[in-house]
Amino acid sequence: MARHRLTGTLAPHGQKRTQRHPRPGGNRAEKLAARRARIADTSSGTSRPFAGLAAECDLIALRNFVSSATAKLPLAAADAREVRVATVLPGASQALARREGDAVVGYAALQTQAQGGDPASCLAGAVEFAASAAAGDSLADVRRGDLTALLTADATLDVTVHTSFDWWIAEGVQPDPQTAELVQNANSFVQPAARLDAGVVGAPWWADTGSKAHVRWVHPADEDELMRALARVHAAGGLTLGEGSRFAGSFRADGVLVPVFDVDRESHPNEWVPGTVALGERLTEALADDSELTAEQRRSRDGIRGRQVSI
Repeated sequence: MARHRLTGTLAPHGQKRTQRHPRPGGNRAEKLAARRARIADTSSGTSRPFAGLAAECDLIALRNFVSSATAKLPLAAADAREVRVATVLPGASQALARREGDAVVGYAALQTQAQGGDPASCLAGAVEFAASAAAGDSLADVRRGDLTALLTADATLDVTVHTSFDWWIAEGVQPDPQTAELVQNANSFVQPAARLDAGVVGAPWWADTGSKAHVRWVHPADEDELMRALARVHAAGGLTLGEGSRFAGSFRADGVLVPVFDVDRESHPNEWVPGTVALGERLTEALADDSELTAEQRRSRDGIRGRQVSI
């Protein structure tokens, strides 16, 4: 289908009025596209649900693409029971409590089948249940709460990545045959993952999907600003994690942009840390640059926008 930059509408006196559309790739087109994206996010209830938390980027990673992981939540109440956030819980439960040694520990899931719109509110409801439920109880329905009131906002997560779902069974407990089969089936879906300890802004995660390996970098910068920064770095030839890596595109998750890099599957995850640090420095410099994009940088930005990836 042909694309036209001008469209005609009839003016009140029968004269033909010309309506101009923003030039593709121009700054006005960029602002309009960004505004539409923000409106779409707001109307769907997905606009940065974990904003304001230092743990935002890791929560997004655990909710969207890490298979099996847990982390102790930084609860604001000093006398609160230990509650751990988890990627997935047995039976796709929202939350549960179980006895571990002499203590009862709560678990709240991020990846659940029943989502009620705002994932932060749903997680808060799960955390409140996990913090007070009796050992052996689990939560199947969605409850809501205020996550910012429950967590210490400036605390990050110390994530433990598991190679299986064997942690579903508490240490010293002999599972029944049905539970053992459930764990075994779940283990077949686990993909290797690792959090890159690069000391950079956001949360870069390595993952092996079976056919490819990727680094997915959950970045907290404003999407429009990060897109411009990526364009500046790409136009300068620096959008890479080093030899054996390739920028694959990006996707949006919980209101933030996640750049994705294909990397050599034969390399250990830690081998990508130096390249991640170097790229982080280039992105920081580019984010601080508020000058207009050059023509070459705008072409890079448009190319990056067109390279959307799915997970």
